[in-house]
Amino acid sequence: MSTAELLKQAEASSSSNPKQAEQLYKRILSDASSTKEKETPTDAEAAQSLRDQETALVKLGELYRDQKNAEGLAEVITLSRAFMSSTAKAKTAKLIRTLLDFFSAIPNSSVVQMRTLTDNIAWAKAEKRIFLKHSLETRLVSLQLDSQQYKPALALIDTLLTELKRLDDKMILTEVHLLESRVYRGIGNLAKAKAALTSSRTAANSIYCPPLLQASLDLQSGILHAEDKDYTTAYSYFFEAFENLSTMGEDSALGALKYMLLCKVMLNLPEDVTSLLTIKLALKYAQLREVESMRAIARAHQDRNLADFEKALRDYKDELSSDPTIRSHLAALYDTLLEQNLLRIVEPYSVVEIEHVANVVGQGRQAVEAKLSQMILDKVLYGVLDQGRGCLLVFDEPEKDDAYGAAIDTLEQVGNVVQSLYAKSVKIA
Repeated sequence: MSTAELLKQAEASSSSNPKQAEQLYKRILSDASSTKEKETPTDAEAAQSLRDQETALVKLGELYRDQKNAEGLAEVITLSRAFMSSTAKAKTAKLIRTLLDFFSAIPNSSVVQMRTLTDNIAWAKAEKRIFLKHSLETRLVSLQLDSQQYKPALALIDTLLTELKRLDDKMILTEVHLLESRVYRGIGNLAKAKAALTSSRTAANSIYCPPLLQASLDLQSGILHAEDKDYTTAYSYFFEAFENLSTMGEDSALGALKYMLLCKVMLNLPEDVTSLLTIKLALKYAQLREVESMRAIARAHQDRNLADFEKALRDYKDELSSDPTIRSHLAALYDTLLEQNLLRIVEPYSVVEIEHVANVVGQGRQAVEAKLSQMILDKVLYGVLDQGRGCLLVFDEPEKDDAYGAAIDTLEQVGNVVQSLYAKSVKIA
C-alpha cells in the first residue's frame, strides 16, 4: 500500500479509531525511512516521500494534541529529527514550531515542553542550526517566565542577547528584549523592565514589526505605566493593543480589554466601564464572565461598598486572581476602599470604639487597628489610638497657620538688611 493511501486511511480513522490512525502514521514514517535505506529513490519519489512524512508528522502531532498526550507529542518531535536532516532549514523551523504549538492545547504540559525544548536546543546546536536554536531558546524563556523561573530565564536571555547582537537579528532581538522586560517586571525591578522595553522598541523601529508583536509591546508598555500609577497613558496603550488583537481575532484581546476596564476603575471612573463595553470591538466580550468580574468590581467601587468588593473577589476568584497585574492593582484598590470606608465611619465621632468600627466595616479588629495606625502615620487621619481603652480619639484636621511662615520670611529679610548695613559700615570705617 502506498504512503498516499495510508495517509487517507489514517485520516479517515483518526476520529473513530485513534489507535489505528496512530499506528498508520508511524508506519508511514518507518516505511519512508526504510525505503531511503534500501534503495536510491528518484527525485520525484524523494520529494513525495518527504511531503508524506511531513503530513504524517503533523497529523500524528494533532492526534496526540487531541488526546492531550504531551509525552507522545514530545516523542513525535524527537522522531521528526531524521526528517529534518534532509529538509531545508526554513521548513525545519516551521515544522518544529507547528509541533511545539500543539502543546498549548494540552493542560499541565509545561514541564514536558521545557524538557523537549532543552533536548532540541542541544540538537540544533550540534547540527549548527543557529536560527532554529535561537527560536527554541526564545520559546523556552517564555515558558520559564510563565512558570516564574526568573533566574534561569535571565541567564538564558543574557546568552541569547550576546549572540543576537553579533548576528544583528532585529526580529528575535525585539522579542527577547520584550521577554527580558517581562521577566524584570516579574521580579519587581521596574527600572530594568523599562530599559529592556526601550531596547525592544528601538530594535522594532528598524524593522517591519508584525501586528501581534506590536500589540505585545503596547501591552507591556501599558502594564509598566500602570505600575507607575499613570493609568491614563496605560489606558491608551491597552486600547491600541486591544484594537490590534481583536482585529486579528486573538484570545489575548480579552486580557487587554480587562486591563482597559481596570484603568477606568483605578482612575475613579467606574461609570465609564459600562459605556466602554458598548463600543463595537468590545461588544462580543461584554457577556463573558471575565468582563462581568470587572463590572462587579466597578459597581462595588462606585458604591464604595467594601462588602460587595469582597464578594466580587470571592465570586470571581479565578478571573481576578489568575493575572498578577490585575491582582496587584485590585489589592491597592481594596486598600483604598477600606481607607475610605474607615474615614466615613469615624467621621461623625470624636471618640469611637475600635470594636464598633471593625463590626461596621466587617473586618477583624486587629486588621482595622493596624490600618488605622497606618492612616494616622500617613496623616490621612488625625487622631490617637488608645489601646488601653480600645478606642480611637479623632481630632479635627489642623488648620495651616501661615503666620509662622510669614514671620520666618520677615526675619530672613531683616537679616539680609542687617548684613547689608554691616558691610556698608565696614567700608565707611
